Amino acid sequence: MSGVVTGDAVVLGLQPARLPSRALAVLIDLVVVWAAYVLVMIGLVVATASLDEAAVAAVSVAAFLLVLVGAPIAVETLSHGRSLGKTACGLRVVRDDGGPIRFRHALVRGAMGIVEILMTFGVVACVASLVSERGRRLGDVFAGTLVVRERMPAARVLPVPPPPPWLVGRFAGLDLSAVPEGLWLEIRQYLTRARELDPGVGRQLAERLAGQLVARTGTPPPAGVPAEAYLAGVVAERQARDARRALAEAGGGVGVGVGVGTGAGVWTGTGTGVGVPDGFGGGGAGVAPAAAVPSGFSPVVPPVQPSAGPSAGPRTGAPPASAPAVGSSREDGPPATGFAPPA
Repeated sequence: MSGVVTGDAVVLGLQPARLPSRALAVLIDLVVVWAAYVLVMIGLVVATASLDEAAVAAVSVAAFLLVLVGAPIAVETLSHGRSLGKTACGLRVVRDDGGPIRFRHALVRGAMGIVEILMTFGVVACVASLVSERGRRLGDVFAGTLVVRERMPAARVLPVPPPPPWLVGRFAGLDLSAVPEGLWLEIRQYLTRARELDPGVGRQLAERLAGQLVARTGTPPPAGVPAEAYLAGVVAERQARDARRALAEAGGGVGVGVGVGTGAGVWTGTGTGVGVPDGFGGGGAGVAPAAAVPSGFSPVVPPVQPSAGPSAGPRTGAPPASAPAVGSSREDGPPATGFAPPA
């Protein structure tokens, strides 16, 4: 990767294209351009058969410059650095700051390409690309451009091997806040490729990484634990903490529902009952207005059942169970049973 600094002081990680891929892209472009040039020359020969030699030579030079020089410049300008060969190879021409090229960049590259590629059969371009650290030819140096790879192969992600079962949970109290991400990345890469390394080299690398991890955490590994097992156990502990944190963030909201019930009064007469909710999920008792109760009738109020749970409370809409019936008194006889005989 090459660190390209933009005008906003942002470092871009770009991979410069090397000589093999660039040579293949140039070869594809030359095949297409020379095929178009041959077709144009055949048409010009037929069209200029009646002209003298000077006119034919002038038309030939103009066709050469137009097809072999002007066409690549126009294509790179309009496509922002993607010619047909570069598109097929996954390459692109960008400025030194990572931005798209313009006409002046394509013009300088095309003019230098006549000397580097056409007149020297690509020898100068190959030597300059091999010498340059980022694989640039002379046209790129003078134009301030860089050919980079647009299509990167997908990296193969290898799983981290699990620690020994007797180490699971042994590092639950370890403080991992001071361990940098770069060290975690080195430990993961070592664990995923430990089986591919030489045993001696792998042991030395594991001991070095374990020493750095101990210096960051301040806690040495348990006695008798190999460095590789220690690293695997600590990485497994960090993955478990990350999983728990993600689960807690995903299920952090708690829904609270409040139910509101309604009740209806039951009357023995022709009056209408109105249910009054208590506001906490229970049903309210029926209450009838005085004008709706005919003389000689008393309401039948169902017994109030206390609701279970913290929402239980007094029923504001229900009269007390010992209330006398309408049209009767306690001196007339026993308590009302819900029906008063007519006078």
